[in-house]
Amino acid sequence: MSAPKAPRQRIQRRALHGVLLLDKPLGLSSNDALQKAKWLLRAEKAGHTGTLDPLATGLLPLCFGAATKFSQVSLDADKAYEATLRLGQTSSTGDAEGEILRERPVALSREQIEAACARLTGEIEQVPPMHSALKHQGKALYEYARQGIEIERAARRVTIHALDILDWQHEALTIAVRCTKGTYIRTLAEDLGELLGCGAHLSALRRTASGPVHVRDAISLDALAAMSETEREAMLRPPDSLLADWPALRLDGQETAKFLNGLRRRVAAADAPHVRVYGPDAQALLGSASITAGELIPGRLLSPQEVNSLLSA
Repeated sequence: MSAPKAPRQRIQRRALHGVLLLDKPLGLSSNDALQKAKWLLRAEKAGHTGTLDPLATGLLPLCFGAATKFSQVSLDADKAYEATLRLGQTSSTGDAEGEILRERPVALSREQIEAACARLTGEIEQVPPMHSALKHQGKALYEYARQGIEIERAARRVTIHALDILDWQHEALTIAVRCTKGTYIRTLAEDLGELLGCGAHLSALRRTASGPVHVRDAISLDALAAMSETEREAMLRPPDSLLADWPALRLDGQETAKFLNGLRRRVAAADAPHVRVYGPDAQALLGSASITAGELIPGRLLSPQEVNSLLSA
């Protein structure tokens, strides 16, 4: 008779507030990466800022506690990627996981590639790929794709701010992309391949930036796991790191209380669609807001308890 299993030790969760810049590894889903980091930090509340495919690596900002109130900011932010394309082959999924559907010879000059990149720079239309997490009637498109069902998708307008060649070795082309949210890099790879006349699919993808944060400041799960709990907690950036490219506004003590109660205030500041608002202490983030016609309009607000937690951290 086998010995009874020892009971699993329950992890004591705790309230943490901040942003962890994670360098997500290859093969792990965004949610799996989030759960591993949440477990390592023993955090009560956490969320990520937009899905990064398992086949992609790179920057995945994770929000904890009060920072989760600003996760949409990172989701809506411009992104930057390094993408490697396999020229001469198209696949059923638009990436290296799919079945190769067609092969064509690759006979290109750098000038041809640069011209094709220029044609895809600026505002363009993209049809979302079937192998994506976009929902149709409550179900992800990739679920339909796995059943062999094709769903009609409307084209979306996105903006490619920059599309530059990083490296080109005959059939392997690596590009740097800066783009608006909602851009499908695998679709961009396919479109570029068609413009070049040889076809292409995405063979590797790495996110390098999201809004004001960059992968050079990110940490891997392995490095995080090797740290002490104190060191892990020290890796958390303040919640306003996701708002770092917004203008800042500081309120005095009396105005702080009114703002945290959701009251609009008159302010001597220029109109702005997004501002980060602080109390008398420069570290006391109160929340986000907009300014219209000199009126400060509260957006996402921290609770007094969250503000105090950030001040005492």
